[in-house]
Amino acid sequence: MKLSSLWLRAGLFTVATLAVALLGAWLLFGRGAIPIQTDLLAMLPGTEKDPLAEAAVQRLAHANGDRMVLLVSNADDDAAKAAARELGTALSADKTFSSVLAELPPFDLQQLVAPYLAHRFTLLSDADRATLAAPGFDPAQALSRHLNEPFASGVGTSLQDDPFGFLQHWLDQQPWSRSPLLPEDNLLTAHHDDKTYVMVTATLAGSSYDDAVQRDALATLDRAERAMVHDHPGTTLLRTGAVFYAAAARAGAEHDVHLVGWVSTIGIALLLLWSFRSPGPLLLAFLSTAVGVIAATTMTLLVFGQIYLLTLVFGAALLGEAVDYSIQYLTARANAGAQWEPRAGLRQVRVALLLALATSLLGYALLGIVPFPALRQMACFAMSGMLAACVSVFWLLPALLQRPSKPLSPVLVRVALAMQNAIARFGNGRRGWIIALLLLLLAVPGWWKLRHDDDVHLLIAPPPALDAQEVQIRTITGLGNGSQFYLVQGDSVEQTLQREEALEQRLQVLVQSGKMQDWVGLAGMVPSQQRQNADRALLAPWMSDATRMRKLLTDAGFRASAIDTYLAAWPGTPIDLQQWLTSPISTPFRHLWMGQNAHGYATLVLPQGQDDVAPLHAAAANLPGVQLVDKPASVSNLFGRYRSYASVWLLAALLLIVPVFGWRYGLRRAPRVLVPPVFGIGLTLAALGYLGQPLTLFHWMAMMLVLGVGANYAVFLLEGEPHVAHRPGAMYASVLLSAVTALLSFGLLALSSMPALRDFGLTLLLGIGCTALMVPASLPLRGAAR
Repeated sequence: MKLSSLWLRAGLFTVATLAVALLGAWLLFGRGAIPIQTDLLAMLPGTEKDPLAEAAVQRLAHANGDRMVLLVSNADDDAAKAAARELGTALSADKTFSSVLAELPPFDLQQLVAPYLAHRFTLLSDADRATLAAPGFDPAQALSRHLNEPFASGVGTSLQDDPFGFLQHWLDQQPWSRSPLLPEDNLLTAHHDDKTYVMVTATLAGSSYDDAVQRDALATLDRAERAMVHDHPGTTLLRTGAVFYAAAARAGAEHDVHLVGWVSTIGIALLLLWSFRSPGPLLLAFLSTAVGVIAATTMTLLVFGQIYLLTLVFGAALLGEAVDYSIQYLTARANAGAQWEPRAGLRQVRVALLLALATSLLGYALLGIVPFPALRQMACFAMSGMLAACVSVFWLLPALLQRPSKPLSPVLVRVALAMQNAIARFGNGRRGWIIALLLLLLAVPGWWKLRHDDDVHLLIAPPPALDAQEVQIRTITGLGNGSQFYLVQGDSVEQTLQREEALEQRLQVLVQSGKMQDWVGLAGMVPSQQRQNADRALLAPWMSDATRMRKLLTDAGFRASAIDTYLAAWPGTPIDLQQWLTSPISTPFRHLWMGQNAHGYATLVLPQGQDDVAPLHAAAANLPGVQLVDKPASVSNLFGRYRSYASVWLLAALLLIVPVFGWRYGLRRAPRVLVPPVFGIGLTLAALGYLGQPLTLFHWMAMMLVLGVGANYAVFLLEGEPHVAHRPGAMYASVLLSAVTALLSFGLLALSSMPALRDFGLTLLLGIGCTALMVPASLPLRGAAR
């Protein structure tokens, strides 16, 4: 290859890189908000067999996704209410919020009763239904009991409209009547533990997952909270909402990117500067790595349209592996001395780089076959970056590395030589077998201690303070957690409501036994036509006899005009679901109606105050058309399933590598080449057992990379040794350089705030460390430097 050809290829590569960089910049900054996805649900795989169940998960997740729920508390009732009003006023004045509800608009509670008056004879509470069905029911006694009941303080019916209190009792069962939050002084107020709590809700003008919206909303809330606490000492604010979790996840990712990116960059820079004793190789190594990161970012945005937080932090760690390819070429140049010729150097490292690239791509490809969006994106990012970084070594660096360079640091080479000789000697012959047996005996207790944990909450752990506040808000307000719900399906609206009623009868048993706080479902607010007709039939024997009913009401002191109006309303009409959904009172509950689908109709029922899924599963057992959807449990089960497959995938990857190495090194030498990664994986598993680390899917995914990286190191050493006979230890020094750069990047993931990446990083830290130390054992004794 002529020199002019080298410059032509470098020029073409530079133009292509600039084009990719411009495309990536436009994808990242030119389409509005920066496409960094902080929504945890978006990173999770679809797990529900029923597509409608998956759609319901998405609906519930985003029903209140752009809303803050704030709870203002103070021991003084007046101070709590005044503070809530001040907070609501401050938030309303900021354009970040599209609406803020603190003080309720003036309205008559009777407005909640009016829509139901026409249907009063078809709506019975469970207790009244049982009373009417019991033998010996006496309407005179029922009337007397109601007349002597205390007046309702909330949503109440008038005596002339509801003399027996049947509608009043039914209304008392509704969510707005059962809620611990009651209107006081036009504020939604609860009293708990000698404190007054006032709820304020604020809906964002944009998405909770938009970085600008997050920053503006949190800054506004922070200012309003400080002013509120200053004006009303002793006031505290509890908060929950997707925006708080998204902001916390973003802040954690930014911290991790800074930690991993800056620390690894500085560490690798100092290491390369010391090793090559010149800034030139350092700049070229980072140039090659930058090409990889640019290509990876652009490809990821092209394929996925956004970048997940996991990928963002993982990408910062990619620096340590992407730099491997340039390190091998730079060390070949350093070892060649005055004899350096860029094209010859390229031929020297070509096989090693291509084999290393193939094993790395294999490891990441196995990562990408898992149907988990975040892992697939990480695999796409890594494969694109590795490929671009490797191609840059073939097309860009030869033109830029025409002159010879200084040899590697003599200290590094001497240390590497001593380690290589010692490990190669002890790793061969009888001593090698004895050491292998001792390592096996040492590893067995660690393997015995291994256990598994597939909990999806280990993916990204929210701040404990946020979790504690959400639990406290749920306890005080009775709001559900939304992660578990029932999906009820039927062939018609009527059948769907009937099936929901069957479920709610079982849920009521759990409530009465104290195993569940409450539930919210449409059938409780709009009973099935069958139930409404049955309720009216229970009233028919008494209401159909107008003369007897008139005398009963007259004797009780009711006016004739009121009696005429009440009797004229009989038999009334059943309430219709579609009609009810158009009324204002249905607004907070419309998301529970899934509507018509390919298989019929569906509704959602939300249990509240119950985190133990066993009773919830039991409540749905053997009910046709009813299923409990538990997204966290479903994802955890999926993680467990794929984690159990991971060892098979690992073995499959090993079997795929064997014929490649057998072709290159011969079947007798191939097992020796695989000794470092295989032993590295085994010892890493033992170390995790001794550390008490429960294995997750992410540990096993990291093992795939340990296999690939470990095989790379063995290939680098075996391919490079024949070319550095004049500089014993120089080739292993380059392997150690690659290993330390990987440890400085991937190893730092062990400090990540994200449990998934922490598991990933710890596994790579242990695996790469063990593998790098054992690489000289892949050399036969005669190949050890002397």
